Amino acid sequence: MMKTMKWTLAAALAASCWVGSVRAADDDLFARAPWFGTVGLNWYETEGDWEMESGIGLMGKVGYSFNAWWDLEAGLNFMPSLSARDQDDLNTGVEALDDSTTALRLSLEGLLHLRSLENRRIDPFLFAGPSVTIFGDDVENGQTQLGLFGGAGVFYHFNDSWALRADAAVGVQGKNSETPALFEMGVTYRFGATKRIAPQYVVAEGGDIDSDGDGLYDKDEAVVGTDPYNPDTDGDGLSDGDEHFGRRGYNTDPLNPDSDWDGLKDGAEVLTYKTHPLDPDTDKGGVTDGHEVIEDSTNPLDPSDDLQKFTLLIEFDYDKSFIRPQYYKDLEPVVKVLQRSPDATVRVEGHADKRARSTREYNQRLSERRANAVKDYLVQKSGISAANVTAVGYGFDRPVALNDTEANMQKNRRTDIYIKKGGPK
Repeated sequence: MMKTMKWTLAAALAASCWVGSVRAADDDLFARAPWFGTVGLNWYETEGDWEMESGIGLMGKVGYSFNAWWDLEAGLNFMPSLSARDQDDLNTGVEALDDSTTALRLSLEGLLHLRSLENRRIDPFLFAGPSVTIFGDDVENGQTQLGLFGGAGVFYHFNDSWALRADAAVGVQGKNSETPALFEMGVTYRFGATKRIAPQYVVAEGGDIDSDGDGLYDKDEAVVGTDPYNPDTDGDGLSDGDEHFGRRGYNTDPLNPDSDWDGLKDGAEVLTYKTHPLDPDTDKGGVTDGHEVIEDSTNPLDPSDDLQKFTLLIEFDYDKSFIRPQYYKDLEPVVKVLQRSPDATVRVEGHADKRARSTREYNQRLSERRANAVKDYLVQKSGISAANVTAVGYGFDRPVALNDTEANMQKNRRTDIYIKKGGPK
């Protein structure tokens, strides 16, 4: 038995060389529910010359996941009755125990997961760490023995919360460096995982599997590009199946949380605001649904309360924020509106495109400078008070199109001007 266990451990440790080629599951489960616990049974396999026989025990563990790869786990094993070994089976000079003994083992171990994206349900792992074992009677190797254990195991995940677990380890323990073995099996629960809908393991009559219960079979999710173990891949509040099949009446994109680029997630549009997730301006009032909800506090279903909006596609020189004279004509209609309503409230919003070399900090500052350049021009030309004009920059965080072509990037290099008549709030 011990030789078998030693070869098993050697093979498991050799497998760690393979971990670099294995893609671990990148799932926010470990961020939202990092704590987990395990209870179960264990078998404590002793050396043949120890004073006590091998025996069964109880096992409990508490662990913390730092990410999808690494856990730290504290464990307790209690063996209530390890029978005394016959004197004839002991080495010379080793005294037999008068009676059976107990053992309490405390451990602290690090776990390295080898799970893959292709099958997150099967979750193999390696582990190692120190331990201390306290025996109920004075044994030859000491009543308290320090040890170092290492081994391998596997979780089988039923869903985000529950899993079965089995593992085996060998160690070096006691002053004579005996090599006991430990076999464990139990059930694991991850605390807090039920805050989201846990995946439901669904099997169709034909054998097709829907691991996350979102209405899309795993094989179809591979084609669509969604995550077969996450029912809402883009995190917009609508399941992948609902989006792909249009079950709520909309064929939204399960890989884009904001299918119409209006600043509201698809789920919020469908479930909360009742706006159209594929129409950026549901009420056709001239202002996008997201801006009405987030900035204006107006009704995205009522066009009468929409602010007057002007979108200017102004080309600025590289790393510059002054307005080229050729764009003065585009600003003239805005100036005339403000001259007729000098008590209006104005909001100028600057935006930028996103390129491979773009950084968030640079584009944020650039969009702010450009918004302020437009503000200064409007104040100077219209005579409106500077206190009535607010300039903000959004960098590249609010695109109206993908940054995949020059034409689309030009759409994102824009300045939006919102005018509310009637004076400041």
